[in-house]
Amino acid sequence: MGSAKKKGGRKEPLFGLPAALADLRLTAADRIPGGGDHKPKKSASKRKAEPSDDEPPRERKAPAKSSGAKRRSRSSVSVGLGRLVYWGAVLSLWGVIAVIGVVIWVGAHLPPIQSLEIPKRPPTIQIVGIDGTLLAQRGEMAGANVSLKDLPPYLPKAFIAIEDRRFYSHFGIDPVGILRALVTNVLHHGVSQGGSTLTQQLAKNLFLTQERTMARKLQEAELAIWLERKHSKNEILELYLNRVYFGSGAYGVEAAAQKYFGKPAKNVTIAEAAMLAGLVKSPSRLAPNRNPEGAEARAQVVLAAMADAKFITEAQAQASIGHPSYNVKPVGAGTVNYVADWIGEVLDDLVGQIDDSIKVETTIDPKLQALAEAAIIDELAAKSVKFNVSQGALVAMTPDGAVRAMVGGRNYSESQYNRAVTAKRQPGSSFKPFVYLTAMEQGLTPDTIRQDAPIEVKGWKPENYTHEYFGPVTLTQALAMSLNTVAIRLGLEVGPKNVVRTAHRLGISSKLEPNASIALGTSEVSVVELVGAYAPFANGGFAATPHVVTRIKTLDGKLLYMRQPDEHNQVVEPRYVGMMNSMMRETLISGTAKKADIPGWQAAGKTGTSQDYRDAWFIGYTSNLVTGVWLGNDDNSPTKKATGGGLPVEVWTRFMRAAHEGVQVAALPNLQGNWGPSNLVQISSQISPPTQAAPGASPAPVSNGGYRAPPPTRTNVRPEPAAGLDGWLMDRLFGGNR
Repeated sequence: MGSAKKKGGRKEPLFGLPAALADLRLTAADRIPGGGDHKPKKSASKRKAEPSDDEPPRERKAPAKSSGAKRRSRSSVSVGLGRLVYWGAVLSLWGVIAVIGVVIWVGAHLPPIQSLEIPKRPPTIQIVGIDGTLLAQRGEMAGANVSLKDLPPYLPKAFIAIEDRRFYSHFGIDPVGILRALVTNVLHHGVSQGGSTLTQQLAKNLFLTQERTMARKLQEAELAIWLERKHSKNEILELYLNRVYFGSGAYGVEAAAQKYFGKPAKNVTIAEAAMLAGLVKSPSRLAPNRNPEGAEARAQVVLAAMADAKFITEAQAQASIGHPSYNVKPVGAGTVNYVADWIGEVLDDLVGQIDDSIKVETTIDPKLQALAEAAIIDELAAKSVKFNVSQGALVAMTPDGAVRAMVGGRNYSESQYNRAVTAKRQPGSSFKPFVYLTAMEQGLTPDTIRQDAPIEVKGWKPENYTHEYFGPVTLTQALAMSLNTVAIRLGLEVGPKNVVRTAHRLGISSKLEPNASIALGTSEVSVVELVGAYAPFANGGFAATPHVVTRIKTLDGKLLYMRQPDEHNQVVEPRYVGMMNSMMRETLISGTAKKADIPGWQAAGKTGTSQDYRDAWFIGYTSNLVTGVWLGNDDNSPTKKATGGGLPVEVWTRFMRAAHEGVQVAALPNLQGNWGPSNLVQISSQISPPTQAAPGASPAPVSNGGYRAPPPTRTNVRPEPAAGLDGWLMDRLFGGNR
């Protein structure tokens, strides 16, 4: 057995295969020489040198690379670099294509380059007073274009130093500036510096909006390049200085220098130039008339930048700190803006559409405007709480209708609503002169006697202020005392429709209701039209159209409009003018406007108080000025018994006394006849003491020509506080203080 094994050698296990398959084994001769899976047997010595499975492995030295391996390594590096270059080129190509596409897209959304022109400035409206003084300005406040050669050299350099130090070296866009701004903004975690050049800023101001979008920035860049190709650097800088915004409505260095320093741009100092350059960053926030501390701090930054750029010396920068003289009163401030708004409303009718800047010459007297403003504001400041009066208006005009002053409210910045022109309120008893004039023209005189007694019109029972009645009185006395029952009787006697015609003939344009209450001023009118309707009493009976514009010219002197004088249209006969003047003069002498007095001047007028003391009026005049004052509340709420003979008379007197200083005295027209003031003593002596009507007594008969007045829309209409013609009557009615 053992010999058999020894002779036959090692037998492979059959693993269940048939014995016949045992011979299907590859011999050494059947194997491929050098086959990958053939490994020569190692010698015994070598096998002993290898570690056994139970022994830890020993470190083996890396075999040295062959020259072929080195070649393969260098080949893989070159392939990687090639691929990097290839894809870099591909990405660059696509980047160029993308940039070209963006440029094309941006250009497609711009006007055609060939049609781009430097746009004209939007028109401005300069409003000047009768003496040529600039009162207000509408539109952009743009000064005249100034040339670089006419400016001090440090002025444009101040803008270059702080806004675009590389202005003369870039092509419209400054990549270095953009990169610097980007780094600064990243370091400050926000937008603290911009990269726009002066050319980009000009492009934005000329052609684009102020929206902050990427599309707008791309358009700005493309237009900046176009500007640089079309214009020289100095032309671009000059355009920039004449178009940039400086706050407070001022565009261009000339307008800004006039606005803030009261001088032309060619005369500004280094300190003022630095302040102007500093405003560009944030004109609304840094305007020196609003934020002097901020403007000064920014100017110091500009001075430092100018010194750093060697545009000025360090000594000049230090000497200029804290020296700008910007304490200049803003042009057009205050209530004169009500006038400017009124002018804006009528310009289209006078000259149509405005394409060029214009100068509007007006009838406004700046001195009288200031007096009117002070009279309204100061009197309201002192007494508005006492009388619960929040607003006021004043209009002063010459007897021919030229408006010299207009105040449409106490504070324009808080309310632009023009209470002198736009608002319509009940005039109260200040409407009565039209009733009395109608009576004069129908044959009555100031001496005519009428009954002051209770009256009822279709259930309406108007009363006098004190509920007292004086029996027979003259029309002069009735108007001076503002007796309501006499005015009602007189209105019905002459006919309310005729009263309305008279008022319209003299200048009232508002719709008036021809009913019995018209005599008490229940139809609403504006201040300016009521004052204009009083003007015929001051000028001898001629129609007067309230107006404020005399001439309109372009800034280069071309005449666009000139007002023609009114035709001498006699609307009131001279003798009736004299009658009315004598009666309304008595109102100031002993009636409800006794406080109204202008030393040396004959004056006349009429007070008015509407229902529940909602409106207080006084319209008074001399041969020099016709002035009306209204006081009340915008919400039509009642005042605390403010009457026309009180606060409005005080405002009127303060203004008129100052307005007549140094003016040659002239009498009221047509004061003559036996109805004059000298006869009033005799008339008043014929008036019996006041009597209270017996309860249920029938009113005195009224002649109204068959007219049946419709019932008034408002009941319990309160009359104007009355005053007698002598001391006893004044004390009896009002304690001598109405």
